This record gives sequence, structure tokens and C-alpha cells, in this order.
Amino acid sequence: MSNALEKLKEFTVVVADTADFGVLSKFGSVDSTTNPSLVFQASVLPQYKHLIDDAVAYAKKNSTDKQTQLSLSIDKLFVNFGLEILKIVPGRVSTEVDARLSYDTEANIKKARELIALYEAAGINRNRVLIKLASTWEGIQAAQVLEKEGIHCNMTLLFSLVQAQACAEAGVTLISPFVGRITDFYKQKEGKDFPAKEDPGVLSVQAIYHYYKKHGYKTVVMGASFRTKEQPLELVGCDLLTLSPNILEALQAADASLVTPKLSATNIPGNVPAKHVPTAANFHWELTNNEMAHFKTAEGIRNFAKDLVKLEQQIEKLL
Repeated sequence: MSNALEKLKEFTVVVADTADFGVLSKFGSVDSTTNPSLVFQASVLPQYKHLIDDAVAYAKKNSTDKQTQLSLSIDKLFVNFGLEILKIVPGRVSTEVDARLSYDTEANIKKARELIALYEAAGINRNRVLIKLASTWEGIQAAQVLEKEGIHCNMTLLFSLVQAQACAEAGVTLISPFVGRITDFYKQKEGKDFPAKEDPGVLSVQAIYHYYKKHGYKTVVMGASFRTKEQPLELVGCDLLTLSPNILEALQAADASLVTPKLSATNIPGNVPAKHVPTAANFHWELTNNEMAHFKTAEGIRNFAKDLVKLEQQIEKLL
């Protein structure tokens, strides 16, 4: 008898949200997503020490300037994790650009090209890598340039329809709308729990999915940031879902009968908004006017940056 995780995979591509290689093997993930927080958590484990040592050695070999060495070490460490992940998953790995560059289009483009160059130097085709950028206006403009160069992008920290609209218009490969962080915001604001069917994070992803399918965008939707196993069960049929190890385990332990398709490109409700092409001014206003999305985008950027700084402090000692 199959379990809920195996059944879910019949309708949706399941991606492991982890930088732990053992977890990737265990759950048979097709792709993998990582971020600075996940790499930092993994990097303190002794089994990954060789990846850090290699990154440090690479940086020392290629520069004598301390700041450049630090930057090279971090890039190489992220790519080293990506290379190991690609030995396990048959699909793609997402590698994140420094969150501190989130409001600088040119810096995002430069960093993405550098990361792809490291992958290609290791013999990996760029089609197996997704460059992860924050869904700021600047990040989305960077993605538009990169996609034209065949560098595929995964837009993260996405909390609103206007961010999703701008991403689709930019022709990005994939977006990662967050569920759990939206839930966290409204749970704290309203002081109550939400059943999965009424969960504001779940409803947000459903709305974005239907908007994309109605208007025929090629950009695919990967629901992310889940707090309970019930949340992804309300998004069965979404293009992809990236799930943390604890959610994967909970679904593996649950009965397959819990899984029924909820989203379909051929079953779109009638209340989907008309097509909208955001301008920079309109994007910034709509994001500012959405208290949750505005707060959560900025908070997410700050937190990813904090974990990157922790990683840098760890590497600095070795340099």
C-alpha cells in the first residue's frame, strides 16, 4: 500500500528542501533547493568538512585579497554542496545568490554568472542549475536578463500576486511562493490557527497557480515553506512542491487516501484576475500596500543575510 508521499508524487514533482545528502537519498527527491540557512546548518556537521576545506583552498589559490577570498570561498562552498546534491538527484539544484544583493540588479546578474561558471567548470550543464534570487523588483529584472542567457532562475521570497505577475512577465523558469511564512504572519496578527483549506498561505499559492494557468505562462509554480503536512495536501497538482525533511516524513507516515488532486491546469475557477503587467512604480506600490508581503519579503532577505554572515564568520577563521 503506497503512502501519502508516494501518492503525492503521482500528481506533483516533490523537491526536498534540504542540503543534507542523506535526506535527499532517503526520499528520492527529483530536485533539491538550498538556501544560506540550510547550507549553514549542514556546514557545521563533520561529514561536510571536506567541502568547506575545498572551498577555502580554492579561494586561497585564486586570490590573495582577504575579502575576495571570503567571497570566492562562499561561492565555491554553495557550488560544492550543489555538485554533491546533483550526484544524488536526477534533476536540478537551486543555488542562492547573496541576499544582500537583493536590491542591486547588476550585482545579482554578476553573481549568478559567477556561480554558473563554477558549475560549468565542474562539468555541470547550466540546465541542471536554478539560480535563486529574491523576488524584489531588482531581482526579477536580473532574472529577465539571465533567462535570455540560458541561466534559469528560481524566484524565492515570493508572497504576493504582483511579485508572481512580474516574474511571469520576466519569463523566469520557476517561482517559489511561500506558504508557511504567510500563515505565520496571519496567525500572529489574528491570534488564531487556520484549517488548511482556509490557510492564507495555501490560498495565495492556489491563486498564483490559477493565474498562471489561465493566462498561459510557462513559468512553473513550486509551493514552498510549509508548516504542516495538511498544507501541501491542499496543493496536490501544483507543478512542484518543496518540502522539508519533517514534512516528507509526516507524509511518508500518512495514508495515501489523504491525497486527492486539488489543482489542475484544466480546472480554473472563474474569479481569476485579468492579466496584469506591473511597472516598477506599480510593483513597489502594490508590495508596499500589502502589509504581509512587504514585511515578509524584507524579513526573509534579512534572515538569509544573517545566516550568510554566520557562514562567512565560520569561513573567515579558516582563511
